[in-house]
Amino acid sequence: MDLKGIMAISGYPGLFKMVSQAKGSIIVESLIDGKRMPAFNSYKISSLEDIAIFTEDKEVPLTEVFKKMLVIYENKPSVDSKASNNELVKAFLVILPDYDKDKVYVSDIKKVFSWYNMLLAKDLLKDEPESEKKEGEENTEEASAKPTKAKKAAKTATPKDLNSSKAKTAKPSKTQSKPAVVKKSSSSSSGK
Repeated sequence: MDLKGIMAISGYPGLFKMVSQAKGSIIVESLIDGKRMPAFNSYKISSLEDIAIFTEDKEVPLTEVFKKMLVIYENKPSVDSKASNNELVKAFLVILPDYDKDKVYVSDIKKVFSWYNMLLAKDLLKDEPESEKKEGEENTEEASAKPTKAKKAAKTATPKDLNSSKAKTAKPSKTQSKPAVVKKSSSSSSGK
């Protein structure tokens, strides 16, 4: 599940998806009505991938909470966020029984249910199959482990090849670089 680019903006209802960057702001699109607007640096913006829910002993990332909700509600909408406070708390206790009752307010629980239902409706809670994740990780590891063509050529070249190539290229580069250095130093000293 990738919530990258999905955010909540304080003072605005619903969630937003980042579309592009502008000077001093980002352009976001509402997941409610699809309208675009600038979100300036002065706005309080919270990325969903950075939000976590407090429990008695740790913090559980929101993505993990959503994954549990997908299993519990079988990829269907959850309790309506407009339900009574008691209903919301009971439903949330099923999802996270050890949530910190002092730090997590009913308003936070409402947001979790509201966001879950909104993201589910927009089909943004799809989880990547584990096999695709592993293949993708392996491909990036293989790509970073692959040497460049120049490094490959150097690795496959024999010491004899390396010595002959050094002999051919070393002399011209040394003779060309020395006069350039001398000219620069002599022109700067003669100008003063």
